Amino acid sequence: MSPRFGRSAASLRRARAWNDAGHRIEERWAVIRRHPQSIWWAFWLLHGAVLVALTPLILAGDVEGDLPLYRSWASGALADGRWPVLDFDWVYPAGALGPIVLSNVLGESLYQLVWLVLLTAANAGGLWLLTDRGRRTVDATAAWWWLLVLFLLSPVGFLRLEGFSAPMVVSGLLLLATRPRVAGLLLAAATWIKVWPAAVIAAVIAASRQRGAVVRAGLVTSAVVVGLVLVGGGASHVGSFVTMQSGRGLQVEAPLATPWLWMAMLGVPGASVYENVGLATNEVMGPGVSGVINGSTALMMIVLAALAVLVAVAAGGLPGLRRRAGAGAGPVAVDQTGIVLLGALTLTTTFVVLNKVGSPQYMLWIAPVVAVGLALRPEEFRVPAVLTAWAAGLTTLVFPILYLPLLDLNPFAVVVLGARNAVVVVLFGWCVLRVVAAAMSALGLAGRGALPATVAAGVRSGSVR
Repeated sequence: MSPRFGRSAASLRRARAWNDAGHRIEERWAVIRRHPQSIWWAFWLLHGAVLVALTPLILAGDVEGDLPLYRSWASGALADGRWPVLDFDWVYPAGALGPIVLSNVLGESLYQLVWLVLLTAANAGGLWLLTDRGRRTVDATAAWWWLLVLFLLSPVGFLRLEGFSAPMVVSGLLLLATRPRVAGLLLAAATWIKVWPAAVIAAVIAASRQRGAVVRAGLVTSAVVVGLVLVGGGASHVGSFVTMQSGRGLQVEAPLATPWLWMAMLGVPGASVYENVGLATNEVMGPGVSGVINGSTALMMIVLAALAVLVAVAAGGLPGLRRRAGAGAGPVAVDQTGIVLLGALTLTTTFVVLNKVGSPQYMLWIAPVVAVGLALRPEEFRVPAVLTAWAAGLTTLVFPILYLPLLDLNPFAVVVLGARNAVVVVLFGWCVLRVVAAAMSALGLAGRGALPATVAAGVRSGSVR
């Protein structure tokens, strides 16, 4: 037998072995998906693994991630009486004091443990609703996808405030149709923890028939939060989370920073990465970067406003115009569920792509909307699900795995970050095209919208409206 023939036979055997292994994995995965309790076993396995991994820190009374900073704020508030927002400007909205201070209820030494317990409860609530209150645990694609993203983003998902706001947004969107007041409360509370859920609220206002109940509940929630701040003497600090962000530079992980990061890697004069000591972030500088820093927020707000208008048009058209399938046809029902979710994903992705800040936890801004989209409109959200999962995996590869090499301008790390940013930009482009197509269809300028009109076929009781 010739060596060439021997190599071919060996290659064929390896290919067959890989194929057989793939079939076995697929069969076992099918068995797992069909078991009604598998999704919860996976949930507890993931959260238990995180707890085990952090047990040495817990036993030592230490904390990880952003929690050292959170704990210092909580301790300063409870022990020294110096409260963020009440006594000094703060980078976060006032509602973030809730999880940050509550995690200190058993003392500094157990801060990490209490944080994980609270976070596990929040994630359990989101997963319970994703499985239709525990009734749809077999082949629950959206729930499995959500656990996958939580796993991929675990270095930030379990150690930063987004860990609380993300499941709150999942729950809020899933309750929008049946419990709009509760949804409005959850979305407003999530916004008072981290600002990004405001994009979801904007989509609801633009496209949902439940906007009135959501707005009223959100206003009540906001009035309570602001009232508590005013009573505590923090009137001059309640909006400081906005002003403190305005002076930030272009963070190294932000998609907008990509050209200057590559310039720094290639040694372009004037381009470099530096540490912003005051904010504990790493930013880029280089030719023309000041224009982006000064204009990015205005650009983002303009694009957000324009897209919100398109979402509103897609949801109901303009006054005096009727949505028609074609000449002489009657009005076509608008898929309010799909438009709300598409609008929420579009506006949230805009927040990420055009933001001069680009922290790794920002992928947890996008993932909740995609998870709900997979639950309620699986066909329409397959592409965002694939793109977001890839973005999540690449994000964790960048931070924390390749973060130090990235700051040293290692070419591989820079390329990986560039790939992550490219995936997010592709997702943004996909969303914009879908919103434009839906708006054109609503105006009668296209024969078919970006999202099929499924209202006539009936909407499941747990869907968004």
